[in-house]
Amino acid sequence: MLSRVLRYCRSRASRCDPFDLASALLLTALLVVALLLVRDYAISNDEEVQHQYGEMILAYYGSGFTDTRLFEFRNLYLYGGLFDVIAILIGRVIPADIYLIRHVLCALIGVGGIAAAWATARMIAGTRAGMFAAIALAICGPWFGSMFNHTKDIPFAAAVMGAIYCLLRIARTLPRPRLFDVLCYGLLLGAALGLRAAGLLTISFVLAAIAIGMPSGETARVRFALRSFVAFLPAFAIAYLIMIVAWPWSALDLFNPIRGLLTFNHFHYEIRTMLSGESYDMADVPRWYVPIYLGIKLPLTLLCGALLGLLLALIRIGAHDGSVSRTQRETLFVAFAALFPVFCQVVLHGPAFTGLRHFLFVVPPLAVLAGIGYDWTLNFLALRRREFATVAFGALVVWVAWNVTTLVRLHPYEYMFYNPIVGGLEGAQRRYEGDYWVNIMHEAVGDLQTYVAGLGKDPSKTYTVAVCGERLPFEQEAHWPLKYTDDWDTADFFLAPTQMNCDRAMFGRTVVAIERLGTVIGVVKDMRGISVEARWPPVSIARKPGATGNLNKKKL
Repeated sequence: MLSRVLRYCRSRASRCDPFDLASALLLTALLVVALLLVRDYAISNDEEVQHQYGEMILAYYGSGFTDTRLFEFRNLYLYGGLFDVIAILIGRVIPADIYLIRHVLCALIGVGGIAAAWATARMIAGTRAGMFAAIALAICGPWFGSMFNHTKDIPFAAAVMGAIYCLLRIARTLPRPRLFDVLCYGLLLGAALGLRAAGLLTISFVLAAIAIGMPSGETARVRFALRSFVAFLPAFAIAYLIMIVAWPWSALDLFNPIRGLLTFNHFHYEIRTMLSGESYDMADVPRWYVPIYLGIKLPLTLLCGALLGLLLALIRIGAHDGSVSRTQRETLFVAFAALFPVFCQVVLHGPAFTGLRHFLFVVPPLAVLAGIGYDWTLNFLALRRREFATVAFGALVVWVAWNVTTLVRLHPYEYMFYNPIVGGLEGAQRRYEGDYWVNIMHEAVGDLQTYVAGLGKDPSKTYTVAVCGERLPFEQEAHWPLKYTDDWDTADFFLAPTQMNCDRAMFGRTVVAIERLGTVIGVVKDMRGISVEARWPPVSIARKPGATGNLNKKKL
């Protein structure tokens, strides 16, 4: 019996594609690593209010639509609360810390986004392309480092990538797509809309998907387009239902979702951001803000592969005198999904801040392009001489390994990754966005606890800490004798990231320095014995506790 089982396993293994096997191992490893590392990431600045918003949504429904606090809660009514509601409902079943639940759920969704990128590239160009796409996204610092506590950006990006995958499946069978694919697309589109109004942009992808299979002949095209659009109606109905449930404000008026999307284009509040050493209000950033951050934040492995994928598709189109293969059309569709939102940002010159955070959803499609680009390049080299392809593959492995070592050295601040175009993290320091989520909180508070433990054993002695960040993340990490204070003038210690030079807001003796790649990204200063006048620089920074990265600076 045992020998038969072993023979069966060997036969199955022999039929298994090696690239599929490698991808499966990668995704499994990512799940394990995510669960092991999830506690290393602090609560982000936005999570408390997002959690409160989710509670208000549930209270709205639980009160029979009479508890309408959510419509006046800051600006969050312009967002959907799908992730927050799901996390809260899970928390009511599983007796665990709600923020740990949020981080685990976000990490699992982040791995799901990588799986969606893998499946998309695999469907378009084969198993090796799928493996390259999964690797490209997995070693992308802005993605991996965001998986644990960017609880709106990562779920939205993963939902968009999943919707793109479903659209490609549907496009292959239009005008009579499989109902399962249509329903899956509706669920994922609804999830995106239930998180952000920007999900409306992805509806434009439907037109591109219909164009992929458009037949020749004017009459045939019109008939094909109409029948295809009708086939999408069940998906739109499901997506709309999910959206209005997760985003109650969108249900108050038929055009509210569009108003929400347009509002963001003119959105402004007191947040400042860095670009090339200059500080800007979020509404006044240069038109090329997002493209520049894409160019300096993403690994060169991903950028080069994406460029190869796009160029090869365009070159092949030209070489075939307008005769476009399905692989080329689908590759261009993915390129459209990645570049169209960025194009809209540049043309409309909308507000932006904190780097590419709000455009993280274009990164998975770029990873798909990278997977396709590297696969096509290796095929091209193999046709000339197999040794060329072997050397190129080996060089790519080394390049990926180097990128991985950089992320390991950055941990748990992988989202602060910068590529060599700006000299890495060291070159980006104080010139571009840093630790805007104050992820240093976990490490900085731990090191401060160790420091004060050596100051004495007086059980009645407590130390107050002023924080350039939110109160909740600090209090989740700190315990006696540390105590949060809003009074920066009398605080015993001052904790701040170097983001937007917040560490320079007060003079003091640095007793804790958080460093990565030879760069200080956060500090704790001992303020004891320093007078109020001596604490503040001659040209001060307006003190706004809890607004790290968003300080209303008079001058740096």
